Amino acid sequence: MSFWTENRFTVTGGSGFLGSFLVNALEKRGATNVFVPRSSEYDLRRQENIARLLDDSKPTVIIHAAALAGGIGANRAHPGTFFYENLMMGVPLLHEAMNAGVQKFVTIGTVCAYPKFTPTPFKEDDLWLGYPEETNAPYGLAKKMLLVQGQAYRQEYGFNSIYLLPTNLYGERDNFDLETSHVIPALIRKCVEAKQNNAPNITVWGTGSASRDFLYAGDAAEGILLATERYNGAEPVNLGNGTEVRIKDLVETIVELTGFEGELIWDTTKPDGQPRRMLDTSRAEEEFGFTTRTLFREGLRRTIEWFIESEYARP
Repeated sequence: MSFWTENRFTVTGGSGFLGSFLVNALEKRGATNVFVPRSSEYDLRRQENIARLLDDSKPTVIIHAAALAGGIGANRAHPGTFFYENLMMGVPLLHEAMNAGVQKFVTIGTVCAYPKFTPTPFKEDDLWLGYPEETNAPYGLAKKMLLVQGQAYRQEYGFNSIYLLPTNLYGERDNFDLETSHVIPALIRKCVEAKQNNAPNITVWGTGSASRDFLYAGDAAEGILLATERYNGAEPVNLGNGTEVRIKDLVETIVELTGFEGELIWDTTKPDGQPRRMLDTSRAEEEFGFTTRTLFREGLRRTIEWFIESEYARP
């Protein structure tokens, strides 16, 4: 318990989707000094705000979960924005954290950093086998540079920076905006609203043949905090469910759980994204004892129930 009560934690992105699960998990562990910077007060793209954040919060541990993220459509529409903003939120923050004497820096990376045709299951040692899938490469590479930076700073300055690679996350409080959301919240919203409006069909992007490894955000938060407490290595670590789910099967499950009875129209003019994704999760289990707790179907049920009760689904 002393680790959680004696350290001062700053969680960037702590008011966002994954960040909200992280803050809740910190509170459950007894952390009493948790600082959550709001983007309206601390725009991390500007270096003077980073200096002010570090001066105001005086963290001993930073969990950098802030990111500009979205689905395939958002990545294709704004590749330059996704690259620049994620790079500029991360690189100066890590640098100034080291200069300020922060004891540990936890970078939340992304599965999008992996090469397009990584052998399945994805192993951390394969991270540099090729270029990421084109639709989200700028985002993935921007986040990947924080791994390079953290390893370089560890080598030259002895800075304790660790790098985690969560797979596709889902859960309550996700982003359900159809223009920017990822696949699960987008499908849930489409199915729920189509059922409410008695719509005869919904349109789904791609062919359904691609696969993903989906991780419930509450489980991801647990994995991140286990690593924060127990892992101090230079090598990146996957956080995943270790299960490959085809998009076609995902759609059918969401249709069943939401009760939508209309037709599915597959828009094959839209991209599938990376052909396959499933993470090898053995390193996380060996290094800090992380295994998932939430069954995929149960996590989907919770997410759907939250959405139906939220403001998004009100008629």
